[in-house]
Amino acid sequence: MRLKSLISVIVLLVAGASPFSVTECAMARSQAVTPGMAVGPQYDTTHVYVAPADVDRFVESFLATFGGQSTKQVVTTVTPSPSSTTSQVLRTPVGVVSLFGFKTPIPYPFGAERTGYLVTDMDAAIRTARASGADVLVAPFADPIGRDAIIQWPGGVNTQLYWHTTPSSYPALERIPENRIYVSADRSAAFVRSFLRFSRGKVVSDDPHAPGIEIGRPSGTYRRIRIESAFGKATVFVTDGQLPYPYGRETTGYEVANLAGTLAKAKASGASVLVEPYAAGDRQAAMVEFPGGYIAEIHAAIHD
Repeated sequence: MRLKSLISVIVLLVAGASPFSVTECAMARSQAVTPGMAVGPQYDTTHVYVAPADVDRFVESFLATFGGQSTKQVVTTVTPSPSSTTSQVLRTPVGVVSLFGFKTPIPYPFGAERTGYLVTDMDAAIRTARASGADVLVAPFADPIGRDAIIQWPGGVNTQLYWHTTPSSYPALERIPENRIYVSADRSAAFVRSFLRFSRGKVVSDDPHAPGIEIGRPSGTYRRIRIESAFGKATVFVTDGQLPYPYGRETTGYEVANLAGTLAKAKASGASVLVEPYAAGDRQAAMVEFPGGYIAEIHAAIHD
C-alpha cells in the first residue's frame, strides 16, 4: 500500500501537478486512517470584540439582520491572565458569533484571533496543530466551561481552539458561513498545507484568475482558494496586500437567501453598507459594518 501511494505521488510530480495537488492526495490518504477533531460548523464561532457600550446595539442589529437568538450575557474571565469581559454567543441560521465586550485591557494575543473551532480532544488538537506547522501562541488553559488555546497558521492567521467539559448539542446551520482568510503569495502554500493537514479538509476550487472586484479591485484578478472541511468553509485570498478599505478587515462571509432583503434589515437595525451589492462569479455580495465596528461580507448565490 505504501509503494502504491509513493508511485501515485511520483506520477503526479512527473505529470507536473502542483504542490497542492500532491498535498491533497496525501491528505486524502491520511484521512482514511486519522480521526477528525471537528465537532461541526454549528459549533464554530466568529470572535467579535466591541466596546462594552456597543454590545447591546451590536446584538440587536446582528440578530435583526440574520435572525436567531443570544445566550444570556455574563461577565467572566476568558483569558488565562486576569481580565473581565461580557460574554455571550449569538446563534443564527447562517453562523455563530462569540461576542466579547472587555471591561479591562485585552491581554495579548486575544482580540487578534479570527475564529474559534470546537474540537473533540484539546491535547490531540494541539499535537496535530504543531505537526501541521502551526505555532501554539497560547498553551491550553482552563475556562469556565472547558479548555482553550490559540494557534497561529503560517501567514499569521490566528485561531482559537475550544474544548467543552459538557458536550453541546446544537442544530445544523441552514447555511454555512465562510472563514475569509487573507494571506500573501509567499505564505499561501504553507498556509494551505498546514490548514488541510489539521482540518482534514479539501480544496474545492483554486482560481488563479478570480475577479478582482471581490477584493475591491475591479480592473484586475487575484488567486482565490476555497476549502471545505468538517470545520466548515474557508476562502483564502492570495493578494499583494494592496487592498482598498474594508477588504481584509472582514473575517466571515455569511450566505443568505435574499441579499437585498438582508441588507434592508441590516440598515434598518443600525448597520452601514460599506460596499454596495455587486455580482461576481456565482454570487452577489456586499460588505456591511455593524454597530461596534464589526465588518462582514454578506452574499447570496446567483442561480441560472
